[in-house]
Amino acid sequence: MDAQIELRVDGQPRALTVDTRTTLLDALRDRLGVTSPKKGCDHGQCGACTVLLDGRRAVSCLALAVAYDGAEITTADGLADGAELHPMQQSFVEHDGFQCGYCTPGQVCSAVGMLEEVHANHPSHVTKDLIGSIKLDDEEIRERMSGNLCRCGAYVNIVAAVREVAQ
Repeated sequence: MDAQIELRVDGQPRALTVDTRTTLLDALRDRLGVTSPKKGCDHGQCGACTVLLDGRRAVSCLALAVAYDGAEITTADGLADGAELHPMQQSFVEHDGFQCGYCTPGQVCSAVGMLEEVHANHPSHVTKDLIGSIKLDDEEIRERMSGNLCRCGAYVNIVAAVREVAQ
């Protein structure tokens, strides 16, 4: 069964018809040509497909596109302001937070979403003080970014990039 939906992708309204079983990732990549989110594991375990969905990070391979009719989707490409990189993108470049780059769009979107969670004072599994403001140390960053896997092992540089933007 097909359904007509509209998504706002990186600030642009996009209308499309999808099979009701189509994932958001497949709708973005295959139907709209938005290739920033990557297909990694297709099981929500690697984070390569992470996007900001109505401002919150989400793995798009597990989301059905029809469930997000009217949603605002921001990919790593949509974070930049024209030719000016988003501070997180710039930090990844400056800290060499990538090697092959395959996971980088998902890592960047996850990092941006994670910082919003910290600003909203949402605790993680390793947050020590559940009442005060969250101290974003390396342990906290690693825990919050643990849903994004890097096969090249650029984790030290990724943590440094996130830490810089968080300060």
